[in-house]
Amino acid sequence: MLPVTHWILRDVEAQALQRVSESVVCAGETDLVRRLLAQRVVGTEEQMRQFLYPELKSLSDPFLLPNMEAAVVRILAAVDAKEEVALFGDYDVDGVTSLTLLTTVLQAYGLEPKAFLPHRMEEGYGVSREGLERLLSQCQPTLLIAVDCGTTSIAQIGWLKREHGVDVIVFDHHECSEDGLPDCVAVVNPKLGKDFHYLCSAGVVFKLAHALLKRRMVEGFSLKEHLDLVALGTVADIVPLVEENRLLVQKGLEVLQHTKKCGLRALKTVASLSGALTSMDLGFRLGPRLNASGRLDTAQASLDLLMAGDALSAERLAQELDRQNRARQLLEQDIHGHAEEMAVRAIQEIDPAGLVVAAEEWHPGVVGIVASRLVKKYHRPVFVIAINEDGVGKGSGRSVEGISLVTALNDCRDLLINGGGHDMAAGLTISKENLREFRDRFANAIARQATGGQLEPKLYVDAETRLAELDLDFLQRYDRLQPFGNGNSQPLFLASNVMPANEPRLLKEKHLKFDFYQDGETRTGIWFNGVRENTPVNLPKPPWDIAFFVDRNTFRGHTSIQLLIQGLRASAPVKRVMMLKEELSVGG
Repeated sequence: MLPVTHWILRDVEAQALQRVSESVVCAGETDLVRRLLAQRVVGTEEQMRQFLYPELKSLSDPFLLPNMEAAVVRILAAVDAKEEVALFGDYDVDGVTSLTLLTTVLQAYGLEPKAFLPHRMEEGYGVSREGLERLLSQCQPTLLIAVDCGTTSIAQIGWLKREHGVDVIVFDHHECSEDGLPDCVAVVNPKLGKDFHYLCSAGVVFKLAHALLKRRMVEGFSLKEHLDLVALGTVADIVPLVEENRLLVQKGLEVLQHTKKCGLRALKTVASLSGALTSMDLGFRLGPRLNASGRLDTAQASLDLLMAGDALSAERLAQELDRQNRARQLLEQDIHGHAEEMAVRAIQEIDPAGLVVAAEEWHPGVVGIVASRLVKKYHRPVFVIAINEDGVGKGSGRSVEGISLVTALNDCRDLLINGGGHDMAAGLTISKENLREFRDRFANAIARQATGGQLEPKLYVDAETRLAELDLDFLQRYDRLQPFGNGNSQPLFLASNVMPANEPRLLKEKHLKFDFYQDGETRTGIWFNGVRENTPVNLPKPPWDIAFFVDRNTFRGHTSIQLLIQGLRASAPVKRVMMLKEELSVGG
């Protein structure tokens, strides 16, 4: 049985709302938009101006990043000596966009770097000894630049320098090791300083490019033209869209609308995207297609697409990635079906606080996606583990707010070959024979943390509104709050006591379309995947409360408001809670 979801309306601090209402830059905004602004902006006039009207000229000095000076000096020395340079990246979207941007920048300086990606299955994540040996069989660099990995690769980078005399620079954003840093020319990682912790590797490489251009301009090269790559990497890596990240993504979306890159144009075509794009298009349409090849094997096709120089090859590669993404979806659906059967059986039998499901036929490249889906449905921490032919399981875990996977893994450390990550997402390696005990101890470790209602699902609503307030004028003002994502969550709205104007219609055998009626106004709403196993979600007797995102729907040149339904219930009083700004950023 699924847990009951509690609906909670986030109250706004009166002082914050007053600051927004008295602000010159917010003059003329509707009460609804002011409420949303008060949740998102600290409150000074300049901060509100930068939030609503961000400008690239406000970007900070890139040399504020730790060790950037040493990195720039060494790279420009390689440029002057025309050295052989190799780039070593990660196989996710942040990795391939970072590699593409860095390759493009170094080419502008006259270098022809060798961009290298590890094989997910054979070499694993990061700078591995196996990956380095394969790289050295293909080229003999004097400088290797690791991107989106390398911060914790102390032994591997030490071996490369000691045995082969290769200098290394690391551009990364992942957490540092307690054992220190690798022996490098420079590790440029925001985590080594106090600022810019929100940057992903694409953002760090953008900062490098900015620093190089400040030190030595390249005639005819426009860094702004490559913000589409930065936006794509930033959104796909789910880093917070705050401060400069929000600026880079907003400007990157503008560049992407008219991108000059053959590969991104082709990718937009296969994803059926045109016109102005949003961060949701990057996160749910473009990102998954670029991620598909790296999840199943190597991300080389994704890198080749982003580097494509002609439309024909770009079209071929985009179609191949689209095919791989469909294959990934089918594989994910199959694994999810089996994993959910195991989850349901475990909940019916013992109802554990944390779920662990494992099987030998599963592909490790999609277990993280499956874990996310199970967490969303059952609202408890989950590990999904794929066991290989050697009896070694590799798994991905996802959690709920207030429950740390790292803490839980530390309680089971003696059972693991390896394991770590973040509070909300982690990975592990474990022997098959330890799975049964790990399943029990993990559930107990979660239960010890879940003493404050963390396992009760909550739907946080940002603002209550009447349907009549949602018109095209509101939509134009609302768009200035974008881009939405981690750290600037898409506002979730509540409309109470609405009535259906007619029976909901079934779309593509799995979605439900509604016409909602309130105060003489009608708005259309879509409930994606509102049908489960050919049976509509049980709809209570109206009137209803509906929780929804606001979307722009354009059809045959006509633009209208569309509601994306996230929850529907019989009308009831809603609980109101005052929340801190950092809690608001987590988002409904």
